[in-house]
Amino acid sequence: MRVDAFDFELPPRLIAQRPAVPRDSARLLHLPRDGAPAEHVVRDLPGLLRSGDLLVFNDTRVIPARVYGRRDTGGRHEVLLLPPASPGAWTGMARGTAKLRAGTRLTFDGGLSATVTGFRDDGTITLDFGVADETVRETLHAHGHMPLPPYIRGGRDDARDREDYQTVMARRDGAVAAPTAALHFTEALLADLRAAGIMTATVTLHVGIGTFQPVRVDDTDQHVMHTEQGEIDAAAAASIDACRARGGRVVAVGTTSLRVLEAVALRHAGNLVPWQGGIDLFITPGFRFRAVDLLLTNFHLPRSTLFMLVSAFAGLDRMQALYAQAIARDFRFYSYGDACLLQRQEAA
Repeated sequence: MRVDAFDFELPPRLIAQRPAVPRDSARLLHLPRDGAPAEHVVRDLPGLLRSGDLLVFNDTRVIPARVYGRRDTGGRHEVLLLPPASPGAWTGMARGTAKLRAGTRLTFDGGLSATVTGFRDDGTITLDFGVADETVRETLHAHGHMPLPPYIRGGRDDARDREDYQTVMARRDGAVAAPTAALHFTEALLADLRAAGIMTATVTLHVGIGTFQPVRVDDTDQHVMHTEQGEIDAAAAASIDACRARGGRVVAVGTTSLRVLEAVALRHAGNLVPWQGGIDLFITPGFRFRAVDLLLTNFHLPRSTLFMLVSAFAGLDRMQALYAQAIARDFRFYSYGDACLLQRQEAA
């Protein structure tokens, strides 16, 4: 499909700069399979879902992965570090790469230093820190900055973002962007969901640089997704099986959870089994969903892979209409913004 089919006018004022307080007071636009959208707030979820449903969260934890380093010659570089897929294999997105060469040494806050060892086709650099990965991670947690996307205050974080940009389900270090639909949840809301008979499970997708990179091609067939590391463990697989057995619905909390579930189901004839590995699934209209019945997600940017995904899930025409309503009603967009609850459109 042409990428401009997923375009729309988004007033910049609607891109949220801070989350709602409290988190579960964010607005929610519910789009059922049939009927008109209805306005709620996130804390209304226990009444919008059914007893026996299963909410599936992404338990990745955001690393304070944005660091500032200096070359030995004095030049300063901002680097977004990407957790290694294998020991020691750190990569990064750097500003000012034209001034970097293989062998350039960068010194970061906290005494951490690295040598640039090469350049990759995707625009990232490879780095050798010369110390254990755990030492790098400890230094990042002490001195790194939260990797806010550029449309939130120019990507400049502050002390509040250390908590605001982390979900209540965050357990496993590895992401450079938050699974933002889960930012709306509080312990109180989780307790209300449990009391309503709505269960929870967690999967993992360590969100990578694909979140930050716009679609630069004219046709969706030409876009290549970056690979991210994902996992479904035995407990999550069993919870999903139990949900299906009792007639419940699988509700993905965010596009990252959905991509894990659908990637594994695609590989295993519609079954959700324990699995881990790289995920590069790019979902556009025409994709046949096998695992997820409902999707809770934020409002996404024009021409983004995320808006393409929700259009595949609920229908492009319906999503264009829903987003037009959200814009007219001043809903807030993207990472710190409001949410929508979508029911899967059945394939024709």
